[in-house]
Amino acid sequence: MKNKLINFLLLLVLGFILISATIDLNNLFNYANQDVPDYITKDNTDGNLINDKAATLGRVLFYDKNLSSDGTIACASCHLQAHAFGDPNVQSTGINGLTARHSPRLVNPRFSRETHFFWDERAETLEDQTTQPIQDHIEMGFSGTNGDPNLNDLINHLESIEYYSSLFEFAFGDTEITENRMQLALAQFIRSIQSFDSRFDEGFAQVNNTSEPFPNFTGQENRGKHLFINTPNEGTGCADCHIPPEFSITIHSHNNGVITVAGMPGEIDLTITHPPSLRDLVNPDGVLNSPLMHDGSFTSLLEVVNHYNNIPDNPENNNLDTRLTDVNGAPQELNLTENQKQDLIAFLQTLSGTDIYTNEKWSDPFNLDGSIEIIGPTLGISEGSLIPFISISPNPIVHNTTVETNLGYFKIWVYDNTGKLLLQKEANTQTILDFSTIATGLYFVKVTTESGLQITKHIVKK
Repeated sequence: MKNKLINFLLLLVLGFILISATIDLNNLFNYANQDVPDYITKDNTDGNLINDKAATLGRVLFYDKNLSSDGTIACASCHLQAHAFGDPNVQSTGINGLTARHSPRLVNPRFSRETHFFWDERAETLEDQTTQPIQDHIEMGFSGTNGDPNLNDLINHLESIEYYSSLFEFAFGDTEITENRMQLALAQFIRSIQSFDSRFDEGFAQVNNTSEPFPNFTGQENRGKHLFINTPNEGTGCADCHIPPEFSITIHSHNNGVITVAGMPGEIDLTITHPPSLRDLVNPDGVLNSPLMHDGSFTSLLEVVNHYNNIPDNPENNNLDTRLTDVNGAPQELNLTENQKQDLIAFLQTLSGTDIYTNEKWSDPFNLDGSIEIIGPTLGISEGSLIPFISISPNPIVHNTTVETNLGYFKIWVYDNTGKLLLQKEANTQTILDFSTIATGLYFVKVTTESGLQITKHIVKK
């Protein structure tokens, strides 16, 4: 398992090294019209529909350390793509210390039943949530308290950064930067982060009924699914709170019996009622993406199952969800066997996909030195000037694909997802890549021009 984890992390690091820090406004990623399964019915978008332009701005804001008062912390510092946009640490590091709670995974936030956000639901909407960490003294430091600069100071700072005038004009039609526009763009990007390529999705698409055995599941996984979706006595009742197929928490939930406070022994917190979706608890190698619960106190799925199997009876907890109590109001005891516990864990692992960890549209667009390159029509390019482009079409590829640029002579390299060089060519304006003998999968194409422009794109061979 250790070697598999190392290989997975090396693959992620390599993938992000190969992807250059370029935002191409002429060739936007698809954020607005991603495939969502027909069986997903929840959507908290409300009046802020995703569009590719604003979501692209949101991606830059999400990864930009300029949004912290000392330039060291971004939203992505606590929500890492390699960990399903969660944090492998119990508490995240802000500019003035550790966060009070564990940073949850950002998986399918658009499809959450509960439209309030944060563990304690203090944000009325995702839009409201996005700028609260920026204005937190500990997290990102634009609080306007304790000697901190305030949000207006941040906006003034962003106005001095050249690429933001271009991006805000591209997204909203003019260069004005406001908190509301930041919220709209960040929320659109975060809502675009979705995961529907799990083995659960593959099986559900075949039967369209969670109660039927999934043909792609093992016997253990189907037994675990049966336990999850059925009520106690026949199952565990997990689905009463984490309703499939979104696996998001139901509205008006109370706490789950974990009332401790991270880093503060002896303190209690009864307000935690909104966990993230159960999707992508583990990565594709089955390794936990991050500690679990708001205090990060559980470090394995078995610890989670053991907690729900026998919830502690704490007389100070007057906010325990009644679905976790027996007929007498006492905390539940499910009396699961060890085999049943392992069955349930096996099912939970089927809820993880792969795309969320490596898709370039959700990746860091900045260079290691904090620089970023914006290519596109809103950069003050005078009429008649050359707007650079590099296109790869078709993509996905069946047999061949054409690489074309308007920048003249260029060199091109093709790598597989382990970093192995497969093809290398030189061309003037256009060339054809032959993928007919190359296996199905994800590949990276790096293009460099005589002017020094370097762009790396990912392509898919069908």
